[in-house]
Amino acid sequence: MIASSASLTTLTWPGQLRVEPDAEAVAAHVAERLHQALEDGGVLGLATGRTMEPVYAALRQRLLALPKPQRELLLRQWRSFNLDEYVGLGPDHPQSFAAFMQRQLAGPLQIERGSLAIPHGLALDADAEARRYSAAVVAAGGVDLQLLGLGSNGHVGFNEPPCSEAEPCRCLTLSPATRQQNAEAFGGDPAAVPARAITLGTAEILAARRLLLVVTGAAKAGILRRALLEPPCPEVPASWLQRHPRLEVVVDLAAAAQLELS
Repeated sequence: MIASSASLTTLTWPGQLRVEPDAEAVAAHVAERLHQALEDGGVLGLATGRTMEPVYAALRQRLLALPKPQRELLLRQWRSFNLDEYVGLGPDHPQSFAAFMQRQLAGPLQIERGSLAIPHGLALDADAEARRYSAAVVAAGGVDLQLLGLGSNGHVGFNEPPCSEAEPCRCLTLSPATRQQNAEAFGGDPAAVPARAITLGTAEILAARRLLLVVTGAAKAGILRRALLEPPCPEVPASWLQRHPRLEVVVDLAAAAQLELS
């Protein structure tokens, strides 16, 4: 299903595609989806990165506009799990994803400590931390709505290619492409980006009840086409999302440029 004025003639996966005019409109729609999931009492799966900054800004705006009693009740029920964290960075490091979430959501919204879960980047045993984190997601009853971005090499979370559809939460080595993509936050130096990360795997991602993939910008148009329109394969980890029965993809016109809209 296409929620736009166009149709995608080659769409074969069973999900929904929504095309918005720009990144601001994408953010507003995604924030509405997240807000509704919170109202329903769902467990959120959250992501980081530049694509998510306007999304979280829109979500903050929505929640802070609520009457105080309603907002406080909603935030007391907050439960979320982030996809990933760099190995070797603690929550006090400004480039850690824990710090990113503190700046974007936890601080401004005053979310209670522990309600917004993220892997411990300073764990002495990163492999054991990955197992603990996966078990915590299961113990919470799983994720109701998993928010996802798309890496330039087709990764979701930090699931680097090649990647099967059944990879578990684990510690892995980041690809040169991913370190280059994330270098801006580290002074533009890919070598300064941590070499390893803990990430929820494709297994945990595909186990979520609903998936919400968010992609903006012309630079992602080619990899988005591969992820949605080519047969699922290990070389494009995001392509496994095609097999999820409740996948929604929200993109701007620039990212949709190669999706054969007509």
